Amino acid sequence: MRAGLALVLTMSPALAADPCADWVPQARPQNASRDIVGQDLDAIVERGFMTFALYEDFAPYSWEDKGQPRGIDVEIARLVAEYVGVEPRFHFVAAGENLEADLLNNIWKGPVVGGAVSNAMLRMPYDSTFQCRVEQVVFPGQYQEERIAIAYREADYPDGGPVPAYFRFDTVAVENDAISDFYLTGFAGGQTAAGVRRYPTMQAAMAALNAGEVMAAMGPLAQLEFFAGEGVAVHEPPLPGLAKSKWTLGLAVHFAYRPLAYTVGDAVTEALADGRIAGIFEAYGLTHHPPQW
Repeated sequence: MRAGLALVLTMSPALAADPCADWVPQARPQNASRDIVGQDLDAIVERGFMTFALYEDFAPYSWEDKGQPRGIDVEIARLVAEYVGVEPRFHFVAAGENLEADLLNNIWKGPVVGGAVSNAMLRMPYDSTFQCRVEQVVFPGQYQEERIAIAYREADYPDGGPVPAYFRFDTVAVENDAISDFYLTGFAGGQTAAGVRRYPTMQAAMAALNAGEVMAAMGPLAQLEFFAGEGVAVHEPPLPGLAKSKWTLGLAVHFAYRPLAYTVGDAVTEALADGRIAGIFEAYGLTHHPPQW
């Protein structure tokens, strides 16, 4: 969730009206070899594999289970590689300080020490303002609308799920320093901060809810659905004051490789149209919300 924080907190109607008003040309890698800045589509097809950067320990999106890659983003990467006609290879990476750092390290420049960039990175939020800020990257293949929701113990709320104002008195689990943490800490002048209980991950927050240690949990819809135990329901109430409770997710590709980006976009568009992406979400017990263009 951390990966989308900078994007969501910086969005505003003013920026939406003129997303590139403050555009400043950015640095680009110079005199760098292909092992650093990636490969074009022909080189990928010739060598027979395509590399994908995925966030580590980020179920249900991407994680390793006994050495095997699993998750929604893993399956989407596989269908993209199949469309290109190559084998997928996965690089599990830690979330950086912000999205710009993640893209710098994994798509257009590479880490300071060791390693190289990947051909594509998944679970990247698309927004015209953010696109202006990172012109070294293009964002094809948008496949999901991410949403913030609230999970709750049905026994504690027999008349329906809670809204943010309830957390002036009720307890709610959040991932530390995630969007929900910042939102509930500041909501209504900080009145709901007393109910917030912070956990290192959304999985840990949901474990606390399942165990009855808290009455509710707030975070990304897919994570709430995936980790919800018996007697736990999920709903999407209005979230007043939250600048953006929904945003589009897709892939990121180096700006220099437009044929690759177009091919990635075509692969995802086809898989959305024929239901394969919806089927991936269904297989993990999740609700698929396709992008609303």
